[in-house]
Parts: sequence; structure tokens; C-alpha cells
Amino acid sequence: MSVRVARTTPNLFGGLAGWIWLAIIIVPIYYILVTSLRPQADYYSENPLSLPANATLDAYGQVLANDFLRYFGNSVVVTLVSTLVILAVSLTASYVVVRSRRRSTARLFQVFLLGIAIPIQATIIPVYYLIVQLGLYDTLWAIILPSIAFAIPLSVLILTNFLRDVPAELFESMKMDGAGEWRTLWNLALPLTRPAIMTVGVYNALQVWNGFLFPLVLTQSAETRVLPLSLWSFQGEFSVNVPAVLAAVVLSVLPILAAYIVGRRQLVSGLTAGFGK
Repeated sequence: MSVRVARTTPNLFGGLAGWIWLAIIIVPIYYILVTSLRPQADYYSENPLSLPANATLDAYGQVLANDFLRYFGNSVVVTLVSTLVILAVSLTASYVVVRSRRRSTARLFQVFLLGIAIPIQATIIPVYYLIVQLGLYDTLWAIILPSIAFAIPLSVLILTNFLRDVPAELFESMKMDGAGEWRTLWNLALPLTRPAIMTVGVYNALQVWNGFLFPLVLTQSAETRVLPLSLWSFQGEFSVNVPAVLAAVVLSVLPILAAYIVGRRQLVSGLTAGFGK
């Protein structure tokens, strides 16, 4: 009895399109890296895509000497605080949505879903007025609080879809063993939704780290400036020194790129499961 093995025709067009897309992504990244290592005097005389003949780290030193570490620290504080609060609130709200049978809980979930449809740009004036009235203008809290509020709806949607996949028998067995809701949340829901939590954490960290609108509108002093806004100021300060501007871009991308590399698998699988229902 012979078994026939089906032969698949190579997708040449798809492979070619993939290589073209890879080139579109790689070439700008390569240009940024090599230019940041190029001396300013050689920027206009050398081929933009060639390796620098006299590679140097002077551009990085110049950026670090212009309060870059302060802006970096502000971004770290804003991102860590926002992400931790988003995870805590979203997981708790998702647990209530899944476990509660009250009509008010279903209405609450509908409110979360409605929040996804509200664009940030449409609410920037009310948010600005509210922050000013609270006396938080030009503080890091002016960035943290709106970032949390606008990230919770999507985070609740993703975590709710994960918690609904947890068998109800596991919750009932925890209840029969005398576990309360908080213990069930901590010992059962939290470990089983770890991939989703990683997804929400990495995704929201990327959004908060790269956020530009809230820092631009809700802060103004250098003491509260974060990296996206500092890149804008570096562009004006080093308008002629292109290697210095691109060195600032490289330094600002490295931390969040490392976080994405660590959690990329959970991010992709979590988003797929969150939107595939």
C-alpha cells in the first residue's frame, strides 16, 4: 500500500513580496544605525548606506550630555507605573466580568467596550481641562492617569476572553476548598492568564513609551519631559547634526525593543486569541 505525498508549489510571489517587505523594514533601521556612528563632518561626504570610514560614538556622548538620562528616567517611571496599574485594574475588572452574573456587570463590560471606540484625539481638550483642575498639569501624573484610562478598555477585552476559556469547574473547586474571591484571583486566574498578562503588559508598555500627544499637551517643562518629546526637542537642538538626532532615536528605542523581544511570542499569541473570538 503506497502513500502519496502531496507536493506543494512554492509561492514565489509571496516569497518575493516577503523579501521586499523585509528590505523596506531593514534599510531604514540600517541607515539609522550607521548614521548614528558617522562623524558629523563625514555625513555629507560619504554614501549614506556605506559603513562609516571613521566610526565614532561622539553623537551618543553628545546626546547623553544633554539631559537624556533625565528624560529616560521619566519615561521609565511613566511606563512602569502605568503598566502595573493597567494590569492590576484590568485583571480585577475582567475577573468580575467573567465570574459575576449580575446585569450591572454586563453593562459595565459594555462600557469598557465603548471606551475602545473613543479616540484619544477627540478627548484631549476635556482631559487637559480635567488635569488642570486637579492641579496635575506639568507633572508625570498628567501623563500616567490618561494613559491608564485609555488603555484599560482594550486590556479588559483581551483578559476577559482569556478568563472565559478557564473551565468553570476550576473556580468551583477553589470555592469548595474555602477560597475567597481574592485568593481565587491570585492563585488561579493570575497563573492561568499569564500569557494574556504578558500580552497586555508588553502592548501597553509600547504604547505608553511611544506616547507623544499627552506629554506634548499636558507637560511643558524639561523636568517632566519624556523620551518621545525629547526627540522632538533634540531635532530642533541638533537640527544640523543628523548623527546626534539618530543616536537619540537609537537610545530611546533600545529598552522597549528589549521588552518586545522578551515577550514577542506571548504578545502575538495573546492578541490572536483576544481578537479571534
